[in-house]
Amino acid sequence: MSLLPAKDLDHIISHTHGLWEPLRGASIFFTGATGFVGTWLLASVLRANDEFDLGVSICALSRNPGRFMAQAPELADHHAVQLLEGDMCGFMPPDGQFSYVIHAATERSFEPDHRRPVGAFDADVEGTRRVLEFARTHGARRFLFTSSGAVYGAQPASLTHIPEDYAGAPSPLQPGSAYGQAKRVCEFTSMMYGKTYGFDTTIARLFAFVGPLLPLNANFAVGNFIRDALAGGPLRIAGDGTPYRSYLYAADLAIWLWTILLRGTSARPYNVGSARAVTIAELARTVADVTGRGASIEIAQRPAPGAMPARYVPEVERAASELALRDHVSLEDGIMKTYEWHRALDRRKTIA
Repeated sequence: MSLLPAKDLDHIISHTHGLWEPLRGASIFFTGATGFVGTWLLASVLRANDEFDLGVSICALSRNPGRFMAQAPELADHHAVQLLEGDMCGFMPPDGQFSYVIHAATERSFEPDHRRPVGAFDADVEGTRRVLEFARTHGARRFLFTSSGAVYGAQPASLTHIPEDYAGAPSPLQPGSAYGQAKRVCEFTSMMYGKTYGFDTTIARLFAFVGPLLPLNANFAVGNFIRDALAGGPLRIAGDGTPYRSYLYAADLAIWLWTILLRGTSARPYNVGSARAVTIAELARTVADVTGRGASIEIAQRPAPGAMPARYVPEVERAASELALRDHVSLEDGIMKTYEWHRALDRRKTIA
């Protein structure tokens, strides 16, 4: 059985006709290929490769190829794929030329300690520099860096949607800003390598997503609510439910990222996400309603009187106007698709 729904891969192909031709006969080097974002990208390009006979070859870097082969044999065993064991800081460069490099890996977050006083910052920056060196020495023509909306720092409550030209940044005095600080440095480094060594650098600033493969026990509110719904409820909100978020479906995410890589303007970042803002409380209610479980909702805290709600919602006009990108799958449909995928996964585990 395929890891990702065939209908979702069909959806990607139906909205990308005419996009794939630059990849004909191309070799792609790919970090983070077995994570949430990377697996969607890998599955979709392999589907396009088979559909249009592109002759693509892919070298996919993975920390644990054996686990990926067990999880997704139809991807790992595909004739176009070579799995390379390693991480972005310590991989052995494969031979050959790679005209496209996708850098979708990121260091796992961990608390600073005496040995690593800046947390994951060093690994993210060092790993990106190493991947850029690989791009420089192995013939890259276009490079995609998956950055994050964390580069903007805290979104002002008065700003409903955050644009790419917003000049804010993470506070240098907050230990929790290491991820956003690293992404800013990696964007700068990617841009400078491209300008210096003559390859196009495309930058995608990722926000929040929903879809199959989304972890249900990580720090993702929509995943936690779907987990609670699968268990019959209640859906638990740890905060006061007032922050605003938005969610792009994973199949649309794949469409956006391939379009940015192949058609995006070099050294011009694009926000990647949905502009449809919902509060966390509204999101929980939507999950409860869509899944039909009738689950109750528990909110741990009361809103502070007079406080403005926090926001993490992108403006996506640049992607829409320059690349004709939009979200095709509604939030409700995305939640239902994710819920059904995880429910089917649970059934398969029970049978096994």
